[in-house]
Amino acid sequence: MIVKEAKALARQWVMEEASSVSGLHGAYFAGSATWLPDHADLPAASDVDINLVLTNPNQGDKRGKFIYQGVLLEVTYLSIDQVGTPDQVLAHYHLAGGLRGNSIILDPSGQLTELQAAVARGFARGPWVRRRCEHARDNILNGIRRMDQDAPFPDQAIGWLFPTGVTTHVLLLAGLKNPTVRQRYMAVRELLADYGHLNFHEALLELLGCAQLSRQRVEYHLAALADVFDAATSVIRTPFPFASDISDIARPVAIDGSRDLIERGYHREAVFWIAVTYSRCQKVLHEDAPDELRDRFDTGHRQLLADLGIASFTEFRERGNQVVTVLTRVWEMAEEIIAANPEIED
Repeated sequence: MIVKEAKALARQWVMEEASSVSGLHGAYFAGSATWLPDHADLPAASDVDINLVLTNPNQGDKRGKFIYQGVLLEVTYLSIDQVGTPDQVLAHYHLAGGLRGNSIILDPSGQLTELQAAVARGFARGPWVRRRCEHARDNILNGIRRMDQDAPFPDQAIGWLFPTGVTTHVLLLAGLKNPTVRQRYMAVRELLADYGHLNFHEALLELLGCAQLSRQRVEYHLAALADVFDAATSVIRTPFPFASDISDIARPVAIDGSRDLIERGYHREAVFWIAVTYSRCQKVLHEDAPDELRDRFDTGHRQLLADLGIASFTEFRERGNQVVTVLTRVWEMAEEIIAANPEIED
């Protein structure tokens, strides 16, 4: 299916099922589909993201990921206050990309259309590019500060993995690229190669701890993840924010998408999402599974983290401190990319 066809089905879902939601201000496309040409094939491991803008985003059930007429959709609820002004959106690195182009699906009042036009005008201006890079940098520092020694081991892992992975986003934002989630390390590798700084990619992989991992070892961890993923989907009951990512319909993204990266030669770049998903599965088992099922997969999770150089919170803290130290170099690299990027306006 090409992107244009997938978007048409997503638009149809909005018109048929979302347009009657109470307090709906509008809807627009977000995520990777907005960065792909309409004629491009939608990758099998990709979904189409839709943001619904509501007066009260906490009302009703959150849809998350689901399949509609053969296309995987992911629906996120936003408050109208989150996208109230162009300045709010332009400074927010998760929101600006989705409104930088013609992404509006439904806009009864015209408010989102006006907002999108203003965001498009300001998106490539240097001060806003830096503000978004600063937003990502602040997320890293805040995430490292929030690391909790008393949290269960899977939560400790998640609390370290995401701030570490956002180092890639600082650079992708500087390059006016999509701060993608699962493929962030592959995307930043391509960006750094384009700007003649491919060697810095190794420093980012070192921070994650996977620079020296072999393809065979990564394949081993992916096979283990497939087993724990299936176990977690069979028991999940707690309404985690990431619950739709641990489900049968999300398996092609988490498992097949990681396998695709490995087969394309990006086995080290696949490690981030393998580790995140493994940690989330262990969190599910910690909350919703009998002890014996949780313990059955705990060894594999700890083996994965051990391969990344981590066995306890002491290492999580040390590695978090390393991220903070290297962040100075990440920021310098971002400034070099901004200065060299011909698309960025003064």
